[in-house]
Amino acid sequence: MSGQQPGWFPDPSDATRWRWWDGAAWTDQVGENGTRRSDPLRASKRRAGLPIWAWIVIAVVALGVVFLLWPVVILAALVVLVMGMVDVFTGRRTWARFPSRRAAVGATAVAAAIVLTTGGVTAALPRPSVAPVIAEPSASVSPSAIASPSPTPEQAVTPTAVVATTQVSVVTPVPFERASVDDATIARGESRVTTPGVDGESTAVYRVTTTDGVETARVLVSESVTRAPVSEVTSVGTYDAPAPVAAVPPPAEPPVSEGCDENYADACVPIDSDVDCAGGKGNGPSYFDGVARVVGADVYKLDGDGDGWACNG
Repeated sequence: MSGQQPGWFPDPSDATRWRWWDGAAWTDQVGENGTRRSDPLRASKRRAGLPIWAWIVIAVVALGVVFLLWPVVILAALVVLVMGMVDVFTGRRTWARFPSRRAAVGATAVAAAIVLTTGGVTAALPRPSVAPVIAEPSASVSPSAIASPSPTPEQAVTPTAVVATTQVSVVTPVPFERASVDDATIARGESRVTTPGVDGESTAVYRVTTTDGVETARVLVSESVTRAPVSEVTSVGTYDAPAPVAAVPPPAEPPVSEGCDENYADACVPIDSDVDCAGGKGNGPSYFDGVARVVGADVYKLDGDGDGWACNG
């Protein structure tokens, strides 16, 4: 600690509390559970370990004392248990004057073990016909009866804040765009997605500062697109089918009537070995009176001028 600035640091004799270092040496001012009190620093003394046989003798003597004086042992253990619990949970020093919180915890644990062990042993022993009378302690001690000066704001020990800085990456999606193109292979009025859209990703790196685990600052270090989005393409049809061509009806067949030659239409030319125009110079035997259109072979030579009409002058 040589050269260390004055301040509160973990107590070298009890790491569960704080002790004031004045820049040159440890003082007798300690802080524990938000209170400050005076407790001189005790130098740790290294004790020589006892041999195993000595511990065995001590254990046998202790068991003998427990069996012989178990009412007194239980009473003393209960008093130590209460005092230790007051010291541990409230931070107030009782008349037991435990040197440190660790010592109070250890004494409380030992007292509880003695109470449980003694109670189990005495329950197994045969009960006498007359129950022994156990004297009650003259005064009971409760945590509320132990007076302790209230700490002033100047005496409160402020723990050192833990400040940490880390880098955090935040990934956010980048929405894809939409576009449309004309397609002459698709009928007008129809459309289809030819390229599906895919969102991209953007990564931002922040420097995050926390104090006692709570975020107190966030600074943007860098930001970049780590995956480019793919645009959605929709093809819109522009193809127009040609108008259907009207079918040309075939020429009407000349009506075939009974007794009329099918080589002439629009009038009935009789069927005979020879037909002449009525009023002409022919000699029959049959005559045609009217005008007919030649649609086949002019078998009766009625179209003399070759204009396609029979007997038209």
